[in-house]
Amino acid sequence: MLEDILNGCLKRQRESQKELYEMFYAYGMSITLRYAESREQAASTFNDAFMKVLDNIKKFDTSRPFKPWLRQIVVNSAIDQYHKDKRNMELMDFNLNGNDMGTDETIISGISYQEITKMVQQLTPAYRTVFNLFVIDGFKHEEIAEMLKISVGTSKSNLAKAKRNLRVRLEKNLST
Repeated sequence: MLEDILNGCLKRQRESQKELYEMFYAYGMSITLRYAESREQAASTFNDAFMKVLDNIKKFDTSRPFKPWLRQIVVNSAIDQYHKDKRNMELMDFNLNGNDMGTDETIISGISYQEITKMVQQLTPAYRTVFNLFVIDGFKHEEIAEMLKISVGTSKSNLAKAKRNLRVRLEKNLST
């Protein structure tokens, strides 16, 4: 079925394009929501990514799985959006007061995926992007630095600050 849809997309058939979009909308949104400040921005980023998919569908190697190819385009589109946003605004550096809460990771039950996503969305664009690329997508700091055109030290610093910021938000959420 996917193969037929992809062949239709190669022929620029609108119905096939619509089917492909609907088939992968939830998947694409689950990625862009982690990078975006809002659902609207996530949808816009996914739509941009999907247009790139359709424009480059002829480059897709049908002997390989489609989902990882799509995922890479969606992540790259989220990074492109980050660069656009970065150019349009001055990034703020939130220095949190208080003690370093340690580096040990804890698993918190009783908090929904939507709540965690909302907390991640509230991070500054720089912190949110590095957090997602490192923690969720598994990139190394060197790769992140190259993608975002920042130093490795800045990548590491932004990750530490993002984790600290999220930890504060989680504690606040759990205390209420």
